[in-house]
Amino acid sequence: MAAADNAQEVRVGEKIRELRERKGLSLQEMAERAGYSSALVSQIENHFISPPLGALIKIARALEVKVGAFFGEDPREPFTIVRKGERRPASRFASKEGVNYGYSYEGLGFDKKDRHMEPFLVTLEPATVRTEKLSAHEGEEFIFVLEGEMEAILGSHRDILYAGDCIYYDSSIPHKVQCRRETPARILAVIWTPPA
Repeated sequence: MAAADNAQEVRVGEKIRELRERKGLSLQEMAERAGYSSALVSQIENHFISPPLGALIKIARALEVKVGAFFGEDPREPFTIVRKGERRPASRFASKEGVNYGYSYEGLGFDKKDRHMEPFLVTLEPATVRTEKLSAHEGEEFIFVLEGEMEAILGSHRDILYAGDCIYYDSSIPHKVQCRRETPARILAVIWTPPA
């Protein structure tokens, strides 16, 4: 991801807070709409944790915005070309305390107006805080493993995917993806959510 290091880093938590305040929602009101605790939303807004993509989708729906709004987008074009050095990384640090929850991501579809899919380049990293909590939300997800090994958990099903493997599933199935072993994995994730 060295080429992306020159791109401006997006501080997703700050964008979430800004949008919530602009809509006149309290932390508690937004948390209830998204289905999370106000403590978790506060941690996301204050960059204590880096939210997984599923959480961003739920928060976007709660705020009645597209996920791209968290990346400071103002999409205007019917297409977009994102060069290697132009990808927009979300906040790289997962925690102010150095706690790593296992992922960082870069938006790949910014500037495309009226899009229905959200493409991301995701780095799955060994987590210092492991959780078995699964996420579920409306929509579909497609993941292609670019490097390393990824564990996919869909309900009670677990599987290992290797570089070149892919998976496509309904996001309503409780799910989680994480790197396997202590080696990072890189994946292309494309997420679709139905209109609110």
